[in-house]
Amino acid sequence: MKINGPNPTNFNPYKQALKDRQTIESESYKKDSIEISPEAKKLQKQEQPDEKRAEYVNEIKQKIDSNQYKINYEKLAQKMHDFWTGK
Repeated sequence: MKINGPNPTNFNPYKQALKDRQTIESESYKKDSIEISPEAKKLQKQEQPDEKRAEYVNEIKQKIDSNQYKINYEKLAQKMHDFWTGK
């Protein structure tokens, strides 16, 4: 009878940990997929900025560039107050 000491030659204490790591790695390579419902697609189309909004923004930009844009501080303060108080 041959004795190889406290550790048998065919025993690998890290074998289970290696198998677990390979399993985790193989699961992490799975590809995710996503489907967008028809309702969500409709919402995306509705959220596109319209031409009126773009014209309004360009008008304000031009006024700011030419120093003709006037700020109504009372209206601004009222909107900030309403926003923060939840009105």
